[in-house]
Amino acid sequence: MAAFTTIESGTYNIETLFGVIVLNIDVRYLLSKGQSVVKGQVLNYSVQTNSGIISGDDGNRYTFNGPEWREGRVPVRGMYVDFKARGTAAVGIYISGGTGTTYGVSGFPVYSKSKIAAGLFAIFLGGLGIHKFYLGYTTQGVVLLAGSIAGFVLAFVIIGFFILLGIGVICLIEGIIYLSQSDEEFESVYVTGRKPWF
Repeated sequence: MAAFTTIESGTYNIETLFGVIVLNIDVRYLLSKGQSVVKGQVLNYSVQTNSGIISGDDGNRYTFNGPEWREGRVPVRGMYVDFKARGTAAVGIYISGGTGTTYGVSGFPVYSKSKIAAGLFAIFLGGLGIHKFYLGYTTQGVVLLAGSIAGFVLAFVIIGFFILLGIGVICLIEGIIYLSQSDEEFESVYVTGRKPWF
């Protein structure tokens, strides 16, 4: 039976009746066991001091040093991260997709759909449902397209003009809403949140 008075990171071979057991021990990982995982956003990071501050979703602020940052790119203000809290220090920090947001090589958010494209599609091609198809709302896109076709067919009867006018107003309002929201809000409401109308 092996007894350790001090454990250091490394590889240990322990002989047993059944053979040799190889243990790879990472002391930092063992020390972090039992600590809760916290999510939050990077508030500040200084390359000169190699340290920064994270605002945790639990309402606390945590400091961190460069060696605790586990990603291959430099931390950037606004990045959503998860980490383990050790007092007021953040350890084992990783970029988290907690908001549904992914980060590009530059460290800035990359959104799956462009609010500008969706807004312009809604304003200029809304009657064809193009903005709905772009956002992945096939049923709503077909409804707009069918409504527009019905409006054109019934245009010789006055009701067709009202159908086209209604569709045009709806699409104009949606386009303005898309363009007036922040990128994060647009992504969370219409792409991740799957809100089909307005």
